[in-house]
Amino acid sequence: MKLHTSLRAPNPRRVDMFLIEKGITGIEREVYDLNAGEHRSAKFTAMNPVARVPVLELDDGRFLAESRAICSYLESLYPEPNLMGVDADERAFIEMADRQVELTLLAAVANHVRHTHPGLLPLENPQFPDYAAEQGRRMVAAAALFDQLLSRRRWMAGDRFTIADITAFCGLEFARLVKFRPADAGLKHLADWRERVAERPSAKL
Repeated sequence: MKLHTSLRAPNPRRVDMFLIEKGITGIEREVYDLNAGEHRSAKFTAMNPVARVPVLELDDGRFLAESRAICSYLESLYPEPNLMGVDADERAFIEMADRQVELTLLAAVANHVRHTHPGLLPLENPQFPDYAAEQGRRMVAAAALFDQLLSRRRWMAGDRFTIADITAFCGLEFARLVKFRPADAGLKHLADWRERVAERPSAKL
């Protein structure tokens, strides 16, 4: 298999952390420069018409896009250590948590950063300040929500580390580009959780 990916972007990082947590090695990598528009090239869009990284090239020549789909595929090939649930019950609740993190926290962070940070102008041109401000408010609200949830449980999906924690961590790390940190916002439970994740080898990319 071959992973077509990029550096520093949150969705590629989700897959990178997942690979490290699973102990999966031996996957070839090809890195694309997003600011140079390499993901919009004919070569890349032939693999993924919506021009988003990452894409996993399978051994049979097919291309699997979307980080969650890639992780689900890899979990089926390498079931241990488990990150997505051991039975139907746990899988459903972990997926719920992961989707809630992705659609509230990660999405708001990504939209806010992409429309705020000058270094991302090649990706979002034009940038819309009013939209960025609204997404920033949603980012803070989502962070506060997860801070409350983490006052009652240790990890995003319950009592153990899962893919939902990877998604949330990648979102918060991307938010550091606009100098948003849970500790600075007084979100103690989220900040403590972030420090626990940051200690894991997969977080030290």
